[in-house]
Amino acid sequence: MTLKSRGKLLSKCVFLQTQPWRSASNYVQIRKVLVANRGEIACRVMRTAKKLGIQTVAVYSDADTSAAHVEMADEAYNIGLPPSQESYLRREKIIDIAKCSGCQAIHPGYGFLSENTEFAELCHKSDIIFVGPPANAIRDMGIKSASKSIMSAAGVPVIEGYHGDDQSMAKLKQEAENIGFPVMIKAVLGGGGKGMRVAFTASEFESQLELARHEALKSFADQAVLLEKFVVEPRHVEVQIFGDHHGNCVHLFERDCSVQRRHQKIIEEAPAPNLSESLRAELGESAVKAACAVGYVGAGTVEFILDRHSHTFHFMEMNTRLQVEHAVTEMVTNTDLVEWQFRVAAGEKLPLTQEEIYLRGHAFEARIYAESPSNNFMPLAGPLHYLATPVPSADVRVETGVRQGDEVSVYYDPMIAKLIVWGKDRTDALIKMRTQLADYNIVGVDTNVDFLLDLCKHSEFISGNVHTNFIEHHRSELLGHKSPPDHIVIQAVLVVVLNEQLEAQKAASASQDPFSPFFSEIGMRLNHLLVRDFSFRCGKEVVTAQVTYKKREGFLVRVSGAEEQLDVSGTLSMSNNRLELICHMDKKVVKSHVVITPTDVHLFTRDGSYQFSLPVPKFKSAEIDDAGATGGDVAVAPMPGVVEKVYVKLGDVVKAGDPLFIITAMKMEYVIHAPRDGQIEKINCSVGENVSKNAVMVKLREEGKDRGEVPNAV
Repeated sequence: MTLKSRGKLLSKCVFLQTQPWRSASNYVQIRKVLVANRGEIACRVMRTAKKLGIQTVAVYSDADTSAAHVEMADEAYNIGLPPSQESYLRREKIIDIAKCSGCQAIHPGYGFLSENTEFAELCHKSDIIFVGPPANAIRDMGIKSASKSIMSAAGVPVIEGYHGDDQSMAKLKQEAENIGFPVMIKAVLGGGGKGMRVAFTASEFESQLELARHEALKSFADQAVLLEKFVVEPRHVEVQIFGDHHGNCVHLFERDCSVQRRHQKIIEEAPAPNLSESLRAELGESAVKAACAVGYVGAGTVEFILDRHSHTFHFMEMNTRLQVEHAVTEMVTNTDLVEWQFRVAAGEKLPLTQEEIYLRGHAFEARIYAESPSNNFMPLAGPLHYLATPVPSADVRVETGVRQGDEVSVYYDPMIAKLIVWGKDRTDALIKMRTQLADYNIVGVDTNVDFLLDLCKHSEFISGNVHTNFIEHHRSELLGHKSPPDHIVIQAVLVVVLNEQLEAQKAASASQDPFSPFFSEIGMRLNHLLVRDFSFRCGKEVVTAQVTYKKREGFLVRVSGAEEQLDVSGTLSMSNNRLELICHMDKKVVKSHVVITPTDVHLFTRDGSYQFSLPVPKFKSAEIDDAGATGGDVAVAPMPGVVEKVYVKLGDVVKAGDPLFIITAMKMEYVIHAPRDGQIEKINCSVGENVSKNAVMVKLREEGKDRGEVPNAV
């Protein structure tokens, strides 16, 4: 059976549960919509709403007063304090604003209330259209244990596991033993990698279970978990489905989201690479079966675990909302899924039937995060002092909710943007992705852009040999330390000396003596050539270079360790609103974008970015608290965040690796452990307190040793 003939069979399905379908007679016109979200998805929804002539209402927390989505909306209302529980998760408050502002509908985006059954029901009771699926579909699919039972009954392959009500430690340990390690522990509610841990052995099961439960309780107000057989290095393949109120349901093919860190996606593509047409059709058919089993309406995604060797697949979960990565599906099917959401919510039929949906080309989406890949992808918060993006086109989309000068907040997800590209095939799309990533330049907070560039250049990724353990499997190649090449060091030195000349020219223009040789003859010496030594810190190392000023234009530059000097010259000027360095050296011309700050030089090249800073003296770089403790004597906050839990009290004796406290940041929890054996001497934090990065939280001393005690002389 061909893909098209399968599509004809699946374009109409009989829902197993009756729905309050809207027909042409009770079509509701959506004239105004409240977008119950923030950031890039709020902006994304508003763009389509404006295209359709729908007025938009934004909601915002105190932290988002000047946010891009607030500026973009026709109206905006404050809903509370920065923590999401006190703002974006306030269901009744959002309903009240929708009513008083005259909205016919609420679009929840993704995250926050998008998969909240109670909120969907509250919208229905308030006679407000919830731009999403029916509440019962959210409920059935949101409870992972229930969803797997429904899928099994519908003939959708389900992975082995335990989904029972008995949540006692004894029962869960027994079931884990029965399944066999490694075992995946998952929160029954929610998603996004939260409340999810892997126990590779029986000895670590209890500790991993405790972490999963604690995070689940915090994120979803429910600590129930399920257990699944953990498939080592599977592929994560998901299918976009869409249903309407008239009984129609279609799929829009699949996406591959295998490459992940912390169980969260980082790059996605459509269609999935290296799949046969018959397997693609089976995945689509199974996804539509899953949607029909719960009477699905609106946009949804059915996620599968795919064995990358045998290509057998099993249902993992269903996301009853628009996915972050929906844009790659839009690019390869030439659709606007948010427009589909609005039309279906208003009571219209699906815009296309299954046989009218075709794949065209290939698309990639890269998620650009404020995070430190070299530090286990630790999420970060901070300012966006400089932000330059690729130029959008028919083949390139930049979806973001921030602008230059904004700040990545500690209270929300650290995603800065999504970069989406389309090409006529996978190779073409991947080349475009590398080119566009090189044009995404950010200064102010560390990002994963360079990591994504390296990922897109990796031979196994280019071949499409992806799996969920891809990053860990290739860690040394993707995350290993890389020293800056000599030609990059030379460019950094050239930026400094050329910038000095530009600053001198500015000073001359502003002075009463613009022809003074103190301005115009920078670097000139009467009887000899000026020689200068430069020293920078780049990453974890210090690099040095020596510059000799020639009598005429140009310089001779030798990088420390190099055998010879290179004859170098160049210009530093604005081009397309970016500062550009054109460097002539070694019989070639290279170009880089440049950002200069009082302490740093940032070079953005085709192969990635480099930050050169003046080295910090050792006496300043040591982690020192108010009592003079350093290094292993203290535990510091690895990021800005909120103290969620403190495990210790003054005088406690701890062993190296014991948990000291938990910090919540960017919707994730991080356990900070004791750096060594010792006794707790000082605690500088309390539950609920906001702390900054590198703040000293706990100080240790040797067990039994009083502060200030002088040891006996020998």
